Amino acid sequence: MKISVKYRLKKDETLTEKALLTILLRNRKIKDIKTFLEPKDPLLLRLTDFGCGQELKKTLKLMRAIWQAKKSVVVYTDYDADGITGGAILWETLHLLGFAVMPYVPHRQNEGYGFSNRGIDQVNKLYHPALIISVDHGITAAEKVKYAKSLGISVIITDHHLKPAKLPTDAAAIFHISELSGAGVAYVLAKELYEYFKNFSKEKPSSLLHLRNHFSGDYLALASIGAIADLVPLLGPTRSIVVFGLAACIKTKRLGLLEIFRQAGILGRKITPYEVGFIIAPRINAIGRLTHAIDALRLLCTTSSAKAQALAGLIGEKNRQRQDLVKTAVAEAKIQVTKKISTRAGLPKLIILVSDKWHEGIIGLIAAKIGEEYYRPTIVMTKADGFLKASARSIPTFHLTRFLQSLRKYLVDVGGHAGAAGFTIRNDKVKSFISAAQKKAEKQIAKKELEKTTEVDIDIPLRHITFKLVRAQEKLQPYGVGNPAPVFISEAQILATKILGKNREHLKFIVKDPKAYSFPVEMMAFGKAEQFAGLSRDQIVKIIYTVGIDRWNGEEKITGRVISCIIPVIHLPSVDTGR
Repeated sequence: MKISVKYRLKKDETLTEKALLTILLRNRKIKDIKTFLEPKDPLLLRLTDFGCGQELKKTLKLMRAIWQAKKSVVVYTDYDADGITGGAILWETLHLLGFAVMPYVPHRQNEGYGFSNRGIDQVNKLYHPALIISVDHGITAAEKVKYAKSLGISVIITDHHLKPAKLPTDAAAIFHISELSGAGVAYVLAKELYEYFKNFSKEKPSSLLHLRNHFSGDYLALASIGAIADLVPLLGPTRSIVVFGLAACIKTKRLGLLEIFRQAGILGRKITPYEVGFIIAPRINAIGRLTHAIDALRLLCTTSSAKAQALAGLIGEKNRQRQDLVKTAVAEAKIQVTKKISTRAGLPKLIILVSDKWHEGIIGLIAAKIGEEYYRPTIVMTKADGFLKASARSIPTFHLTRFLQSLRKYLVDVGGHAGAAGFTIRNDKVKSFISAAQKKAEKQIAKKELEKTTEVDIDIPLRHITFKLVRAQEKLQPYGVGNPAPVFISEAQILATKILGKNREHLKFIVKDPKAYSFPVEMMAFGKAEQFAGLSRDQIVKIIYTVGIDRWNGEEKITGRVISCIIPVIHLPSVDTGR
């Protein structure tokens, strides 16, 4: 493991709260500090801010004609948490404005990601819409949009994924905003539609006021969940949505969200990116991975307590099933990786795993687990509907979707982000694709990129970790992609250790600064009890950690979360980028 220390505190240097924030913001390359620390109210976000003024004009003209003619609209959303939350926002807005609108979520196994001819035919058969609005997909679906147009259906695209070389020129309008999540794009568009159509709507003023309040409340909560779930950098307008949206989660009266919180045991707790990423989003995603995600959308929009309870119970059960499937599949995937390691060639720079029995809904999770453990871009494929479906995850330095687009001749379709992608491939193309992809990756990925680097913000004596300093760093919250939690490295003396957890997998240890008086600090090393089994009382080590304040029952204490522990002390060369 490489360690990159961005700033080393000089001997006798005093670190003020202001100095700490300056260092941390510089490390994150944040230039507009005022906006970062005081995010703009998302109610002020406009589509014109993103250069979408002309697309909005076309959309309002088209939708006014559809509204006057009482023709139907379909909100065609993706089946992941970002798409479901965005779909809930846009569908409910149009419904409350008085449009004849229905939501449609494709079936992952039967129709696959985004638009498909089968899905468009199904929508046409069920609803005969004049307009389809996509949420969180569509930017790569030029042929599918052309097909919908041939059926007399206009298509408006809202998306944030990487643009392809060929855009869907047959679309009536395209709202592509890479700075936002799919739910974020849906939120801003829905807000614009509300501002325009509230003047024409025949709905009661009280209903319109209720809808208006959603944009500062529930819809922000949903959009923040979508952004965090989809790993969109928490910067700029997305930071605004997430800061205000997480606050809205605490105040929400939306039955579906409250029931998720209750059944997950987090009702009444402060909602942070951790709760969203590891508790809420997996439940929303689980139902679409294993059955049909329309039930997740129903849960988020229901006004029935009984339905909310039943649907939340269903997605909770599916999430437990998903966990079991992933555990088994990852173990099988590791066997494949071990076999590759044992060959003369060894582990390739790009890991590609294929199985005919892994559930299509969990292959992205398998790729994430394998990629994280072996620190390699990883592609996982499984047989589905006469093809092979693939999901892929990458490392920070390797733009996965661009790489796959360069191999498009082997693929039926492909789409995604820098760090995650998905594609469909024919059976007879798999061998040639694997050969071409691995040869290309061997040339493009340098060996040094495959050595995981731990980025440390500040090398700091432990005695400097005070309540004032920790409270100052909290001004950077919420942490996430693009704005990680500050990481420190300190020399520490072990005062006590204790193994915790049902399976004795966690280690708690109390440490202090070995060179000066300091209050003892409690450190937790989750899942690392075996790794740190050699730690003993009075031993001096280097710890890499994040730190926060544990607030409970009116009391506060500083606690740390250990990323790594270096035994014995190693004096690291500085890789200063500070000053």
